[in-house]
Amino acid sequence: MRLPRLAAFPTVAPQRGDVDDQSHGVHLPRSVGGPLLQVVRRLFMATAVMAAAVVIVYFDRHGYRDNITAEPVGFLDSLYYVTVSLSTTGYGDIVPVSDKARLLTTFLITPLRILFLIILVGTTLEVLTERTREQWRLAHWRKILRDHTVIVGFGTKGRSAAETLMSTGLTQDQIVVVDPSKGVVAAANAAGYAGVVGDATRSDVLVRARADRARQIVISTQRDDTAVLVALTARQLSKTVKIVASVREEENVPLLKQSGADSVITSASAVGRLLGLSMISPSSGAVMEDLIQQGKGLSLRERPVTKAEAGRSPREVEDLVVSVIRGHRLLPFDHPDAAVLELTDRLVVIHRIREAEETLPVPPDGERGTPRKGPGSWRIPRR
Repeated sequence: MRLPRLAAFPTVAPQRGDVDDQSHGVHLPRSVGGPLLQVVRRLFMATAVMAAAVVIVYFDRHGYRDNITAEPVGFLDSLYYVTVSLSTTGYGDIVPVSDKARLLTTFLITPLRILFLIILVGTTLEVLTERTREQWRLAHWRKILRDHTVIVGFGTKGRSAAETLMSTGLTQDQIVVVDPSKGVVAAANAAGYAGVVGDATRSDVLVRARADRARQIVISTQRDDTAVLVALTARQLSKTVKIVASVREEENVPLLKQSGADSVITSASAVGRLLGLSMISPSSGAVMEDLIQQGKGLSLRERPVTKAEAGRSPREVEDLVVSVIRGHRLLPFDHPDAAVLELTDRLVVIHRIREAEETLPVPPDGERGTPRKGPGSWRIPRR
């Protein structure tokens, strides 16, 4: 066994203050541009407002009077009047004198002045309200977040797991990334995932990711002992969540399962076996690699038995049946108890992805048609 840090496992329950401050370390993906883009956008809107006001004043220029020169109001005079008017300076040298000009000033120029000021001070207001708005987003996110997937460790394995889950119909806002690196979480945010910065072996960090209300947790840490601690912590928070973990050493698989993991994948052994199979039979290795890659070629998936398939043999099913899931039993396709399919069974099948299906996600429940919608289909508000 290679678990040097088991004695340091922090099995301390989250303190009240930690639970109340679940927004600490939580980062939601942003959809706004950079500061320069925001400034350019605001300048463009302010210029558009000013241009609209100039057009209004110029077309009714005969209703205005220049008290200084007593000359007719021209385009430059209209531009000057709009500039001092929208900035609320108001020197009083050019004024509306006709009823029409006064009505235009009251009902058009005044609203444009207010809009112009809002645009100018918008950056300051945004800075002042940013924290309040972010707290509201986090509170709303925590409230609606449930039946989601938590991915602990967003390295190569974690990213591949997220891509595979999304190819089966899961959306980005149904995935929460937990990683101790701020840079990794920032990269996850840039990819559209919500993230939590922290050590997933601590229960308060998993609480921030709402692991207690998650449907499944994927543990893809770099160390096996860390995976064990995360599995123990996650199982302590929820007795029903499905936990899938990845380990390097095969001898640590039993310990992961004792820690609460429902399924454990030995990454080093799996890669080694695939390499050996490719050496012995390159074609077999290519087929296995095709099965692993989701979204094209051959796809290995789980789906329910249809009414038309109930009462028939696994060999009579259109897809190639690998295993039959009956209750909590996993039966090979040639097992005597699986000779006749039941409507409550689920099938693990090899399915050929057609060209029309490569661009569409496979629904999580295995049914053909539109992706599943339900409590897990929550979305983070965008700005």
